[in-house]
Amino acid sequence: MKHIVARQRTVTVLPPDLEPSGAELDAIEQELPLILAERDLLDAQIMTLDRTPTEVDEQRLRRARRRVLAARAALENRAADLPSSGDAA
Repeated sequence: MKHIVARQRTVTVLPPDLEPSGAELDAIEQELPLILAERDLLDAQIMTLDRTPTEVDEQRLRRARRRVLAARAALENRAADLPSSGDAA
């Protein structure tokens, strides 16, 4: 029985820890409302791809767009409220 082995070394060296760091998880958690709002908007857009949007579809799209804008504004306001490291106390 012959053994088949690779003749070349691995080109890409993967880091030993592929899990996100605590800071990355915190950033995702902060952006989660925006991510969910964008997902809902995408769902509403997908539902109208193959047909003419009804009035209910139009309402759903408007509502989803407003949620995305509100989530973006909240995220930006939260970021603006955080003190930067260069500010004098």
